[in-house]
Amino acid sequence: MTAPGAVSASGIELRHLRAFAAVARCRSFTRAAEELLITQPALSRTVAQLEAGLGVRLLERSSRGVALTDTGAGFLVHAERTLSAFESALAAARHESTLRLGFSWLLPDPWAQRAIARFERETGAQVELVRCDDPLDDLDRQGVDVALVRGDRLVGGAVRTVHLYDERRVAVRAREEAEGGGRAASRGLPPEAVGGAVRWQDAREWTLVVNTASGTTGSWCWPHGDGPRRYVQTANFDEWLESVAAGRGLGIVPDVAERRIHHPALRFLPLTGAPPSPVRLAYRPEAKTGSALLRRFLDAALEAAATCTYAGEA
Repeated sequence: MTAPGAVSASGIELRHLRAFAAVARCRSFTRAAEELLITQPALSRTVAQLEAGLGVRLLERSSRGVALTDTGAGFLVHAERTLSAFESALAAARHESTLRLGFSWLLPDPWAQRAIARFERETGAQVELVRCDDPLDDLDRQGVDVALVRGDRLVGGAVRTVHLYDERRVAVRAREEAEGGGRAASRGLPPEAVGGAVRWQDAREWTLVVNTASGTTGSWCWPHGDGPRRYVQTANFDEWLESVAAGRGLGIVPDVAERRIHHPALRFLPLTGAPPSPVRLAYRPEAKTGSALLRRFLDAALEAAATCTYAGEA
């Protein structure tokens, strides 16, 4: 097996390992080249040099894509450990062994505690929690390295996401309105919400309070225009909370809020027929934080998510 610029085993460099690991992870030379910000021919040459230097075939290439050989699967484990150790050594030398996690409100439990503890235990790095109104905006400005995103709104093309799990939605309204009964209709609150469950299919009757920066429920949930007749827009979670408490409309929120928000002016109600609200991590492949460190956090996050059937339940 030969390749242009072939190297011996002693000449294998970190760039060869990074190239191979990216192709193995993406299962595609095209996507891996985009992630590494190099051309596909250059990536193909680098992987071919690695295979030639080792004298083995690591990848099976076909019209359907790329797959690891048995030898490649075993080598990938060692390659990723090597890359991770190298990135950790650099981070420690530069005092940069910190990963910044951006979130807008109420990190989901017990996922956050498990993911952070696992990551810090296994890497020796620390997670810095960064509260921001719009985590995706902070990610774009490189204020955070990874962002917790709730809901199913689209993200920018340069941002990638990893789905963790889904949260259940509940309804919330002003307690005074709920107890007053007769005033509900005047504020666009469905009568069945008074003392009972709210039905997703009755959305056209709602006046819905929306957190436009980081909310999970808004006009985007009804792409065919069959959603609430009126929206009250707010710019962040605190404004959303107080607008609902003031009786300006109905709020829809993941059920983590019902467990952890104790507001005397709010009453939470069951919500039937609503789609689940996805929880995702968003990141930029070219982020300056060591890519291996970021991948280790994503791995810890997915492992923690696997222990949660939904937010708040182990």
